[in-house]
Amino acid sequence: MDVNSILLALGLTALAGLSTGIGSALAFFVRRTNPRMLSLSLGFSAGVMIYVSFVEIMPKARESLQSGMGDIPGAWVAVGAFFAGMALIGIIDKLIPAYENPHEAHRIEDLGREKQKLEYADLYKTGVLTALAIAVHNFPEGLATFVATLEDPGLGIPIALAIAIHNIPEGVAVSVPLYYATGSRKKAFTLSFLSGLAEPAGALVGFIFLMPFLNPVTFGGVFAGVAGIMVFISLDELLPSAEEYGEHHLAIIGLIAGMAVMALSLLSFL
Repeated sequence: MDVNSILLALGLTALAGLSTGIGSALAFFVRRTNPRMLSLSLGFSAGVMIYVSFVEIMPKARESLQSGMGDIPGAWVAVGAFFAGMALIGIIDKLIPAYENPHEAHRIEDLGREKQKLEYADLYKTGVLTALAIAVHNFPEGLATFVATLEDPGLGIPIALAIAIHNIPEGVAVSVPLYYATGSRKKAFTLSFLSGLAEPAGALVGFIFLMPFLNPVTFGGVFAGVAGIMVFISLDELLPSAEEYGEHHLAIIGLIAGMAVMALSLLSFL
């Protein structure tokens, strides 16, 4: 594995994670959410992740596992690792209360009303817990982006873009309650921005702990797990949020557009 590939994987992961800062900045300069655009964007991200998981990542994971374990055992391990990835992110999601869950849909104008409903101490607690929740969620997403980029930069770039899009609303969820609790845009933005660092942290863990053991079997298992993580995020978080922000058909249009763009992107590298 050459140094340039590793640096590209780390860089894309960092950019995807730190896009929470974009959401934080938007919360301070945009007065109202554009629900139609947000619905399309979240649906688009889900389309990219679902398509690439089933069409590109899972076949490569299965091929890699079968080359190291044999056809039948490799196929079984690929499927098992896929569902293990879903279980991992599902457990993480379950351990975070819904109130602090960053993937619950929030509008900028609705979050602003929290100032009227909650004491400042409660708002601060909400913002900090949400930042921690985002950090926990972003960790496996960072690993997914890192591993995908190492395998194929043409695959990693659209995945990083899809994750970056869905991290933007998370920045809003952190920064607004913190701003109303502290009165400081700087503090709110900083904590929101830092919560995105969990994504490159996930990449670094992957680099430190996985690289020495990266062979066809471990790579295939991790890659299949990554596919499971991305499918779960799409079905459990992105699509429900897309529908809650906007309309059913807008979410589906975004989903199909994401799949189409991903398909064209993959074809262009043939």
